[in-house]
Amino acid sequence: MHKADPATLAQEFDFSIPIQIRFSDIDGYMHVNNGVYFSYFEHARAAFLNDFCDWNIMEVGTVVGRVEIDYLRPIHLEDQIQGLVKCTRLGNSSFDIEQYLIGTTKQGESVTFSHCKCVMVSVDMKTMKPTSIPVAFREKLSLKD
Repeated sequence: MHKADPATLAQEFDFSIPIQIRFSDIDGYMHVNNGVYFSYFEHARAAFLNDFCDWNIMEVGTVVGRVEIDYLRPIHLEDQIQGLVKCTRLGNSSFDIEQYLIGTTKQGESVTFSHCKCVMVSVDMKTMKPTSIPVAFREKLSLKD
């Protein structure tokens, strides 16, 4: 499992986005439910593709082919978190995204909460079949290695 220093991680990733913890994200154990992490990572990936890569999903979409999450430390309601995202591999129609949730606890401790690896697949929106990653997006993703 990855337990990288959050300050080091923040320097290694060009894209970050704050994540709002909602009261409804908290489960009976008084921390963010494990399933909600998928939503946090999805939100950060979508913002990365849209805002940072300027990916037009109405022309060429993306779907998740595989996702892995390492839960390193529980997230609580009053923690402050941000999602880090970068592309680590480019194939013909697929690419790998690496993500972290980092932040500070209520007590002010800087921590790494979670790590995610995700394989994304570029798809034709009319057929929903894999298609080559368009050159314009390939160039933007390759800058994030």
